[in-house]
Amino acid sequence: MARLMATQVEQLAEDRVRLKVDVPAHDVHHAVEHAANDLAQSVRIPGFRKGKVPRPLLVQRIGKERLYAEAVESHIGGWFWNAATRARVNPVAQPEYEYELPASESADWSFSATVAVQPKPEPADWTTLEVPKHEAEVPKEAVDAELELLQRVAAELVSVDGRPAQEGDTVVVDLIADDGSAQRDYIVELGSERLVEEIENGIRGLSPGQDREIAYELSDGTRRSATVAVKELKERVLPPLDDDLAKAASEFDTLHELRSEIEQRLKGQVEEELEGLFRAAVVDELVRATAFSPAGPLVELRTRELLNGLARSLQQRGIDANSYLELTGQSPEALEQRLRAEASMSVARELVLEAVADKLGIQVTDEEIREELRAAGENDEDIDEFVEQGGADRVRDDIRLKKALDRIAAEVKPIAPDLHEARESIWTPEKEQPAEPPKLWTPGSKE
Repeated sequence: MARLMATQVEQLAEDRVRLKVDVPAHDVHHAVEHAANDLAQSVRIPGFRKGKVPRPLLVQRIGKERLYAEAVESHIGGWFWNAATRARVNPVAQPEYEYELPASESADWSFSATVAVQPKPEPADWTTLEVPKHEAEVPKEAVDAELELLQRVAAELVSVDGRPAQEGDTVVVDLIADDGSAQRDYIVELGSERLVEEIENGIRGLSPGQDREIAYELSDGTRRSATVAVKELKERVLPPLDDDLAKAASEFDTLHELRSEIEQRLKGQVEEELEGLFRAAVVDELVRATAFSPAGPLVELRTRELLNGLARSLQQRGIDANSYLELTGQSPEALEQRLRAEASMSVARELVLEAVADKLGIQVTDEEIREELRAAGENDEDIDEFVEQGGADRVRDDIRLKKALDRIAAEVKPIAPDLHEARESIWTPEKEQPAEPPKLWTPGSKE
């Protein structure tokens, strides 16, 4: 199993740090192999096609030093950024590297990188913050809808005479295509959208024993036709909403007990959702109170991730990027500016929470990581394997930030949303100041 890169961080003056990064032999070997393949494409040796030069002959021609230099130069950036991410270091400029070339591709190697980093924010006093929080309420209509669903599950299908098929009926039909193929005794509930819309609409109004030829359109735009014959027609008869239904459809003896359980369950779901919204609002309020605006490559990297994620989403849905921009009324520049603002806020949340965790001295033990994974439904065997493969270090920081947010959310002052809106609407001198537009970061620039 390949080892992870080890990183040591030395704090220097004026928001600069030096990282000492230990690269495992496995990664060094991979980089040399990759560099050899790249160089083989550019080196011309009589008698060999490009890319087919044997490794020993390639090294003989260009020298091991050039091969190792190419390996380091092409991979050191990735090694640095991976190490910086794991060490929670947030560079705002390109690093200055110090290293000697590897002596061997089968041995561990190390390098140092000195880089300017984002100054750590000093979090505002969150105990003074007021954050809107909604009280969980369950509308009577939501409980009624759950009970109606139970009624439908317990309903009885009864044959219908004297009227044609209508919405909600269950019909048994024969579907005969224009090429002669047929599907007999097909059962469908009208309104379930299991059939194409034209066929469902064509069944409505037919009585048992009647048939109708229906034309419909396929997804590729071609048109077909089929004959639909109704053989049976049934309607759903709902049982009374009473204690008997409660006994038949649940473990409760009375309708009152069943209704109370449904209401509590729905309230729990609403409370969980509102708690998530409250915690998100807590972080955003703390970021605003801290007046912290991150800059540099980390924001730029997060912006590219958002752009790439949007591109993949549009591609999966078969939407052209230009069509998306036209539909949303955005220019490419406006879209990138919006995503960069989202990326900046995302980074700010993480860095402010990290500053809180540092201030509170929050640490996460391996046992706490195991407890979190158990709470997420993982079994002990999978947890052991995850920890043995180095997974604990990948989630440790996330859990640390979660614990910081737990502390903040418990100590801010929740207030009613209408009171928060009223206070936000009150004019204060600082609100008269024009908002500073987001600044764009470009390589080599400083915000």
